[in-house]
Amino acid sequence: MIRFQVPGKRLKETSRKKFISLVLCAFLFALSIAVDAQEPVRVRRVGYLTGSPLSDSTSRIEAFRQGLRELGYVEGKDIVIDWRSWEGKLDRQQPLAAELVRLKVDVIVTGGNSATRAAKESTSSIPIIMTQASDPVATGFVASLAQPGGNITGLANLSPELSGKRLELLKEIIPGLSRVAVFGGSSSPGNPQALKEIDLAAGALGIKVRYFDVLSLTDLDTALRGALKDRCDAVLMKVSGSITGPHRKQIAERAVRSRLPVVYSRREHVEAGGLIAYGPSYVDSDRRAATYVDKILKGAKPADLPVEQAKKFEFVINLKTAKQIGLTVPSNVLLRADRVIR
Repeated sequence: MIRFQVPGKRLKETSRKKFISLVLCAFLFALSIAVDAQEPVRVRRVGYLTGSPLSDSTSRIEAFRQGLRELGYVEGKDIVIDWRSWEGKLDRQQPLAAELVRLKVDVIVTGGNSATRAAKESTSSIPIIMTQASDPVATGFVASLAQPGGNITGLANLSPELSGKRLELLKEIIPGLSRVAVFGGSSSPGNPQALKEIDLAAGALGIKVRYFDVLSLTDLDTALRGALKDRCDAVLMKVSGSITGPHRKQIAERAVRSRLPVVYSRREHVEAGGLIAYGPSYVDSDRRAATYVDKILKGAKPADLPVEQAKKFEFVINLKTAKQIGLTVPSNVLLRADRVIR
């Protein structure tokens, strides 16, 4: 027997099936939206540890925040930054590092060797991102630049050869430069290599070097008096960290009173009243540190992330200070500066 299906009936069944499918899809879609709306956004915590007063580090802080924003993070929504500074008070250094560990931050960003050391002594599990390490291998922070090992990686400012460049700048700025005082710290791991580079550069430029060991702010006053007594024409400042960071303005004022031209490695010293600075851009390092934070938060291990070296350098001159000490900076030198403070 041949059976005939009524077309209208078949169409009605098909329409009904389509309708049911559409309703089901709509229900599932609505359900997924409801689940997503109920699921809280995971907020990641980043600790930032430094010895410099936060009020003096606004450009670096903003650079770090900018780096995070460029990677899609929204501060206060999916990421929180716990800022900690011991402001030159060494007895606060270790407690603040321990405090960040107690907060169970996901990663700690450190500004300088002292901050990295304090963080390292406080945790061996929380990832640590360095931003201003002078020589992370010599300090024992990492096994090597290519394969850090452990829980520390980040950015290094390996620049002992830059001391030669700073001597060249002094030679250009100061007519008849023949004797330079070098203020350094014997406790710094990279100090021996830096002194070798300075001696080589000084010899090539026909400059005699007088070394002063500066381990405290008091030593700095003694060194300034010694440089004047030895009739040094200028000072190459190799002291950093907790000795100079919180006291930049005081150091600049003392140098001006001594009428000694001083060349620094960081622009913050010139902004505080120092004469000239040439060295790695710490603002750029902080911005780049955000990329390490991003990789760590997405599952990467510090041991597998190679340490990067400085890529951007800056030359800053303070003409106000030059005028105060009776120094005229040649126009060809001014033209090469990244920034001139007038």
